Amino acid sequence: MIPAAPPETLPSLRVWQRKAMVAYHRGQSRDFLAVATPGAGKTTFALRIAYDLLADGTVDTVTVVAPTEHLKAQWAGAAARFGIQLDPAFRNSSVHSASDFHGVVLTYAQIGADPAVHRRRTLARRTLVILDEIHHAGDARSWGDGVKTAFDEAERRLALTGTPFRSDDNPIPFVEYEEEADGVKRSRADALYGYRDALADGVVRPVMFMAYSGQAKWRTSAGDELAVRLGQPLTKDLTSQAWRTALDPEGEWIKQVIRAADRRLSSLRAAGIPDAGGLIIASDQNTARAYAGILKRVTGKSAAIVLSDDAGSSDKIAKFADSDDEWLVAVRMVSEGVDIPRLAVGVYATNAQTPLYFAQAIGRFVRSRRPGETASVFLPSVIPLLSLAENLEADRDHVIKPKSAEDQDPELLLEQAQRVLNEGTELGGQRETLESNAELDQVIFDGGSFGLPVEAGSAEEQEYLGLPGLLTQEQVHLLLQKRQREQMAKQKSRTSTDTAERPAAEPAMTNAQKRLKLRKQLNALVGARSFATNEPHGKIHAKLRSTCGGPPSAQATIEQLEERIAVIRSW
Repeated sequence: MIPAAPPETLPSLRVWQRKAMVAYHRGQSRDFLAVATPGAGKTTFALRIAYDLLADGTVDTVTVVAPTEHLKAQWAGAAARFGIQLDPAFRNSSVHSASDFHGVVLTYAQIGADPAVHRRRTLARRTLVILDEIHHAGDARSWGDGVKTAFDEAERRLALTGTPFRSDDNPIPFVEYEEEADGVKRSRADALYGYRDALADGVVRPVMFMAYSGQAKWRTSAGDELAVRLGQPLTKDLTSQAWRTALDPEGEWIKQVIRAADRRLSSLRAAGIPDAGGLIIASDQNTARAYAGILKRVTGKSAAIVLSDDAGSSDKIAKFADSDDEWLVAVRMVSEGVDIPRLAVGVYATNAQTPLYFAQAIGRFVRSRRPGETASVFLPSVIPLLSLAENLEADRDHVIKPKSAEDQDPELLLEQAQRVLNEGTELGGQRETLESNAELDQVIFDGGSFGLPVEAGSAEEQEYLGLPGLLTQEQVHLLLQKRQREQMAKQKSRTSTDTAERPAAEPAMTNAQKRLKLRKQLNALVGARSFATNEPHGKIHAKLRSTCGGPPSAQATIEQLEERIAVIRSW
């Protein structure tokens, strides 16, 4: 059955989509992997390929596999604009879809539950299989094996992803890996359109990360009381517990951050983005409900709450997307693939720290509608998240390392040991939050760090929260630099006054405080050089390490950080 829409009515394609389409039709290969940053238009590209293959008779039917039930309806709606009718309500027990559909939309879980049903459907007719967010096929053995069983005889397979990397070594079905000299296997994309390219083309928004530190104090199950400062170099165990203390609805940290995020949202809505929306991403359902209650108490505003197992969750998301309501609180339903372009402010209030989850979550805020819109994401100032925020623009592949431990890079092993590989809480036992408070530690933009720590609720914090919402990337960069210079001048003036009034020497900084200050200074210099040279931040950091030696900056000594600062200033 040929699609009903005439060619002249099809949605227009962006430059990267046209190039990818040419590459697809030129290659005529059975498998094709398109990697494009969230918001770039992977769905439109895939449906245009489906339209062409149905129209020229290469395939007779289309099967789309998506990560969630909500996305099934979203895919069916998008396909209808191409004259392609897909059945999002197909169930494994149905065996066959109605004859007036061009195909079906399924989930990976649905495939894993009974791959034989879908294998029979694929063998019966020449099928194009569109595998949306293909990295999910490596989530569980039943999913990956099910996908291979169901679709290994498909006429064509088109794999899509915005995040083609995983935190494990599970191979992704139908993805080609190239083995490098050291035995590492790296995924190979047939079409690649990364966040940095999309940012340069104005396809996605730049993201400004508002990182909040502060004191966290808690009592362990053994009765010990511990107090630390977020953002300081800590052990993995202490970082995790301090992080959980900050996110605890009983503490002041999350209340102050939600209040600050609401002020940022109000500023954007008053300054050119009247329908701007905000999203709080919670770790679990109980905290999601608690955060909605906090929002109501500290701002007087109600929030829509979306929980994955609630009936009507998809309808709630669609209703919020089409409204001008201000706030949405969710757990997992809005972590990937959901299209709400008006989201402009986020609160990353979850302890998930894998690169995959972080990229998916931030992808909800980068969808561009018009030039000048900037997204703002509030997050805890903890080293794992700061590293992910600073490297947002880095293109990643899925890498499968050799099994031999002797071949492992010690730095990579250390990084893995410090990373939580799941989205749950890693610590057992009970803990009691005693105290927490928040302060704006730094603003991360374009990989650079700006600003000095200021108290939540202060006038200096408001200067950052009130930044205009419609600015070019260059204007945001210059304005942040201006704010930082003014802040440093005020601090220097206050220090001089304090010294005159109180000549006693200030306590010397600890090594941890010195390292934190030097890392921020180095990141700011790297960001400035990246802005001037258009080099990725990761490449500049790599050059510094090559010149000076030593480990990544998170593990570098004070002397190594000072040497790198001196070197980059000499360039």
